[in-house]
Amino acid sequence: MQDMNEGGHTKVALFQSKEIRKTIHVNEWWFSVVDVCAVLTESPDAGAYWRKLKQRLNEEGSEVVTNCHGLKLEAPDGKMRETDCANTETLFRIIRTIPSPKAEPFKRWLAKVGYERVQEIEDTELIFSMLGEAATTEIAKNRDAQGFPQNQKAAQQGGEVAGSARKDVEQKSGKKVVSKENFLGLGGEIGVISNGV
Repeated sequence: MQDMNEGGHTKVALFQSKEIRKTIHVNEWWFSVVDVCAVLTESPDAGAYWRKLKQRLNEEGSEVVTNCHGLKLEAPDGKMRETDCANTETLFRIIRTIPSPKAEPFKRWLAKVGYERVQEIEDTELIFSMLGEAATTEIAKNRDAQGFPQNQKAAQQGGEVAGSARKDVEQKSGKKVVSKENFLGLGGEIGVISNGV
């Protein structure tokens, strides 16, 4: 498959007043990795920072870089230029390699921005469950969780990430994401969602 974004349209999302370019590719948001590096590191040359990080990740045998795709995004000069982009899952993996106090707030922001795409999907509860699972996986990997207690803690924290994102969406949209009508209970019964999800 050719690495081209479907619409070829660059959108801009703001994180703490900083622009992050994004585009739709394979029916999901893909974000400029250089823009993310710029926000998290405040490096004067985010492109150089990403090139060095990419080289280090390749040397370590990380598959993260292979999950990035060169997509055409609008550059500051108005021209469409190929830029390394990553989807939400890959961005979570990249973020954990960047030492930054902005990493956790950025992850929450990323979940909220992803919700824009989720609005096109009927089952939003499933999306927040997927976010909780992805966050749990990243937390467990990042902390090298071993055994049940450590993985249980990672699962609780992953649930908290998804729960926070859901509550934020509900507050901003004025509408409940999970209701009696759309809850994925077993056997058609209404159940309890743990960890605030």
